[in-house]
Amino acid sequence: MSKTGDSPESHQATLIEHLIELRSRLLRAVVAILVIFLGLYAFANDIYTFIAQPLMALLPEGSQMIATEVASPFLAPFKLTLVVAVFIAIPYVLHQAWAFVAPGLYDNEKALALPILASSVMLFYAGAAFAYYVVFPLLFQFFTQTGPENVAVMTDINAYLNFVLKLFFAFGVAFEIPIATFLLIASGATTVESLSKKRPYIVLGCFVVGMLLTPPDVISQSLLAVPMYLLYEVGLLFGRLARRKKQRNEAQGETKQE
Repeated sequence: MSKTGDSPESHQATLIEHLIELRSRLLRAVVAILVIFLGLYAFANDIYTFIAQPLMALLPEGSQMIATEVASPFLAPFKLTLVVAVFIAIPYVLHQAWAFVAPGLYDNEKALALPILASSVMLFYAGAAFAYYVVFPLLFQFFTQTGPENVAVMTDINAYLNFVLKLFFAFGVAFEIPIATFLLIASGATTVESLSKKRPYIVLGCFVVGMLLTPPDVISQSLLAVPMYLLYEVGLLFGRLARRKKQRNEAQGETKQE
């Protein structure tokens, strides 16, 4: 006689419970983003001014941005505020994802997953901050000073927003390289020695990614490619430390068995 827990009805009920919980977690994440967005919308123009500051600081006195589309003065700050709301809500969204998957994880997986999630969020924020405070001033200074003297720089607000959001995303994702490298080593998919031998290909790959994700100029490509490679080396360093810790724990376990 089969157990009730093994019956098809039981499996179906469990699946429905998981789907209901998933829907609840998604709704909470969406509500959190919406609440943050509503709280920030009153400052939408101020937020856009802050994001535009790296370019505006380099424009000639009296210069300003322009709107070439009828709805741009409304849509550009609206879009930026929504993105900022998602950006701020990322920790809570990931917390909801963690609460959904955590019950199905082993203790050792939980111990590894939580620091990785926290590190991923902090590295993404660090990548966006690096883009704003380091990359944008250098990049916009290059762009504004290399044009012909008789050309006035009057950037469209929507085009500027799309440009900087692309760079924010590119640098945020690029700063996740240490996590990806560590996971590859920790999962046994590759080894530190194997990745170390592939350094020339990694350098080439970083510049190819920089070429694809940034504007077609050497400065912005290098500003993305060089940090990507340095972060790759950081991932290798943590991979080595994790391997040494694992070997030390295994040695201690063998000693106890003896």
